[in-house]
Amino acid sequence: MTARMLVDGVASTQVSALDRGLAYGDGLFESIRFVGARAPLWSRHMQRLAEGCARLRIPAPDPAQLWREALEVSHGMPASVLRITVTRGVGERGYVLPAAPRPTRVVAAFAPPLVAAGAHAQGLRMRVCTIRLAQQPLLAGLKHLNRLEQVLARAEWDDLAIAEGVLLDSHGRVISATMANLFAVVDGELLTPSLDRCGVAGVARAEVLAACPQTQVGELTLAALRGASEVFLSSSVRGILPVRSLDDCDYVPGATTRRLQQHWHDLGFSMEQGE
Repeated sequence: MTARMLVDGVASTQVSALDRGLAYGDGLFESIRFVGARAPLWSRHMQRLAEGCARLRIPAPDPAQLWREALEVSHGMPASVLRITVTRGVGERGYVLPAAPRPTRVVAAFAPPLVAAGAHAQGLRMRVCTIRLAQQPLLAGLKHLNRLEQVLARAEWDDLAIAEGVLLDSHGRVISATMANLFAVVDGELLTPSLDRCGVAGVARAEVLAACPQTQVGELTLAALRGASEVFLSSSVRGILPVRSLDDCDYVPGATTRRLQQHWHDLGFSMEQGE
């Protein structure tokens, strides 16, 4: 996959081997869907990035500068995914924080990922992953650079008919999919898992919660998920994706899913985003 890339504002594909993002995963990233020169969820991404930098004590980049660089690397692309990576920068060996960190900033534009034909209309097939997410409240919700749990989860299957996997925590509670947040309609109520122990608090999830303030955020068991009347995923890159099956459980895309897909379209994204 080729990309247009700026490293600290300069066209490059290289960072220092001493960068703490490489050495320790000491940083954050955002994956932002652009439609031409528009990014409908840009402000939510910038808010999450700023909050993550504050929690990790990394000096936050200037959003105006990031916007200029995003437009530069995505220029001429009718649709793209911008990845913004911010690390603590180059540092001495060891875990001690640099006294005066100089963060590394990488802004790269990629072509949008392909989504299976019909996925937005008919839904995805999913499986329950074996790996369990570790609990660390200090990092919960952050989109930090260490994604090894997700990498190993995705390595559990190679069946092309399965598009996603459900991730549980060490207590067996449903947390998310490998690349998206998860919602379920259970007994007529819209539910989504709490992310105060682990998981990534997605930007699309925040948009769904704003659009549906009645959503219940809390514990979601696998049994409740299997018994849901509808299940869908939210992703800032892929949009609102219905789930048609989870292992041997089948679902039908319902009214809540369709309403949120329309909301996504009204934001300025294609209904068939990524296909």
